[in-house]
Amino acid sequence: MRDATRFIATTFLACVCLLTSNTAAAQHMMENLGRGIVVVRSAEKSAYVGWRLLGTDPEDVGFNLYRAAGTGRPSRLNTVPLTKTTDFLDTTFDPAIGNTFTVRAVVGGKELDSSAPFALPANAPIQQFLSVPLQRPAGGEVPGPPGKPTAYTYNANDASVGDLDGDGEYEIVLKWDPSNSRDTASSGVSGNVILDAYKLNGTRLWRIDLGRNIRAGAHYTQFIVYDLDGDGRAEVACKTADGTVDGKGKVIGDATKDFRSLVEPTDGLQVASAAEPRFGKILAGPEFFTIFDGLTGAALATTDYIPGREPQGGWGGIGGNGRTDNTGNRVDRFLAGVAYLDGRLPSVLMARGYYGRTVIAAWDWRRGALTSRWVFDSGSAPPPYPNPAASPFSGQGNHSLSVADVDGDGRDEIVYGSMAVDDNGKGLFSTGLRHGDALHVSDLDPARPGLEVFGIHENEDTTVALGTPGLALYDARTGAIIWGLLPGVDVGRGLAADIDPRYPGAEFWTNAPTGLLDVKGQKISEAPSSSNFAVWWDADPAREILDRNWIAKWDPATASLVRLLTAEGAAANNGGKATPALSADLFGDWREEVIWRSADNTSLRIYSTTIPAANRLHTLMHDRTYRLAIAWQNVGYNQPPHPGFFLGHGMQPPARPRVEVPKR
Repeated sequence: MRDATRFIATTFLACVCLLTSNTAAAQHMMENLGRGIVVVRSAEKSAYVGWRLLGTDPEDVGFNLYRAAGTGRPSRLNTVPLTKTTDFLDTTFDPAIGNTFTVRAVVGGKELDSSAPFALPANAPIQQFLSVPLQRPAGGEVPGPPGKPTAYTYNANDASVGDLDGDGEYEIVLKWDPSNSRDTASSGVSGNVILDAYKLNGTRLWRIDLGRNIRAGAHYTQFIVYDLDGDGRAEVACKTADGTVDGKGKVIGDATKDFRSLVEPTDGLQVASAAEPRFGKILAGPEFFTIFDGLTGAALATTDYIPGREPQGGWGGIGGNGRTDNTGNRVDRFLAGVAYLDGRLPSVLMARGYYGRTVIAAWDWRRGALTSRWVFDSGSAPPPYPNPAASPFSGQGNHSLSVADVDGDGRDEIVYGSMAVDDNGKGLFSTGLRHGDALHVSDLDPARPGLEVFGIHENEDTTVALGTPGLALYDARTGAIIWGLLPGVDVGRGLAADIDPRYPGAEFWTNAPTGLLDVKGQKISEAPSSSNFAVWWDADPAREILDRNWIAKWDPATASLVRLLTAEGAAANNGGKATPALSADLFGDWREEVIWRSADNTSLRIYSTTIPAANRLHTLMHDRTYRLAIAWQNVGYNQPPHPGFFLGHGMQPPARPRVEVPKR
């Protein structure tokens, strides 16, 4: 069986040789971002100011920072152009009056146009976050056990960002999650999923109600925010159904239809009680895919979702024991993403299945038309599960995906857990490592050419018998396994990040008792107690650890975490995953911001570092791999983003991003 998967890797690797220099040199259409200037009052008489270095900036660009006090004229705060970092600590402002900050690029000794201003109000609070007010939807009731409706409320959940109005700054698209959202394995009826769009000042642009025929839960409601046609404004894409209401109030499909399995599904299976495994699930009726206008929320195009459900028993077995799942669990595992498949403009990826059959549909949104680019179908591997000899690409998916140009041809591949799909929709390789939860793709070992993939894998009966690792590092271009460990337990979470400067490249650890590992897979110390998320926060290029509502730095000398931030009054999402609404380089310099919801769901809090930087990098949002990671971060089990280059101790300066931006 394992030889069959290696054959697949070798066969499709041959296609890598068909590269052209023109494709590899192509520029990718990305967002025309502004300077993203942000000001945070960090102490009684100091304000931290940060702004973006863009991927389109020349290497020798410098910056002048200006401050206007009250209604006065702007005055420059620096004596010579700032070239070492793109941040500044202002200790001379008067906090009792309002102050407005702007920044100007300096190229060849000449000042360019001023950035959009950031206004710090008089007597601004000393706090490390910006607050975005929310409009929380009203809760409701859904059917429960016969005669017992159940009530639900809403929590602010996962978020994504895009430039919805074309002004060069990000807006937030937020998913409201009902308190009765469900895992696909669980029965029960959920409330409707709602998507809101907000500007950073709290102005709500629109609200989309996905309706009762879209179940709520991490595996069902993947949404993508991205400028898909390169016109300078982002669209929103997601799965819809009869009764979805767009941001203009228009209903998609038939609002009278109700396909929830409440009494008698269309296949005749009697479901009379909430104890039945299919109660509340949606296993009949049409499924749609819709592109929404990012500015108005209006539905621009709707088509049938690819693939459909049938056959419902073809998406994998239960627990790896050979039993076909006909309860609606495996069939309703969805993933989504964005990839530059033609080397210049992005395509949307909508996927279904990873325990057995896997189907990925690539869609193009061009000049107002939605068209299918290709469909990858692994085929249904018959029982027993897994059966890689019959279908090497089946059963290899994770609860998340990643997108990167793994073969250097200028076009993106889809890293779908333990296998990869080429930009043309053909299978590139299958490692045979099977399903897992966490997935990390980047240049994790800078001493090796290309990118690497680190993943963790569940303790399935048959894969343990085959000796498949519970955690492994493999080559992103070929699928060749570099090293792997079999801890003998179900590995549920895992991280890859450079946290120890004594060892080159990234370190690796999981919730299994394997310790902290170096790029060779050798244990170097005990591991951090958290393996949920990571963030670039302080002045050095090493990454910090993000979990629940706190950020901490790993101290290698004591093998312990040192708390840098505790976001009092903020709350994480997604149960034990304890992830933020979003973590990304949203504004300021290259380091990341973290969005948490307030515990009372009245606002989003965007936390920014106030630690003066030691270097400057182009905004990570102009690195293609990183920007695409922000688009898929909300998908399935949220994973932290990584750039397409090594970012850590001893790093080499990354190449200037090859980006093209639309005119504003």
